[in-house]
Amino acid sequence: MKYTQNNLDKIERIAEEAGYVIRYERGNFQSGYCILQAKKVIVLNKFFQTEGRINTLIDLMPQLEINFDALTHESQKMYDEVMSAEAHK
Repeated sequence: MKYTQNNLDKIERIAEEAGYVIRYERGNFQSGYCILQAKKVIVLNKFFQTEGRINTLIDLMPQLEINFDALTHESQKMYDEVMSAEAHK
């Protein structure tokens, strides 16, 4: 997968369609993100470049509660791509 702003937007859209709010903040992040499960908020390190943001969201995807059927067709395709890339790690 290419590390472009367009791909970052698509991955963010998956989380947003699943009901998550993505915020970019600064702070002491052990692995670049923090999940507030009760509120469905994902907080990412705002100092990450596009590649770091994409990698962090891809690493995070398996932990999120995502209803595949509720995603748009475009998001379903990207979700499949993200999950297959994560499985090959």
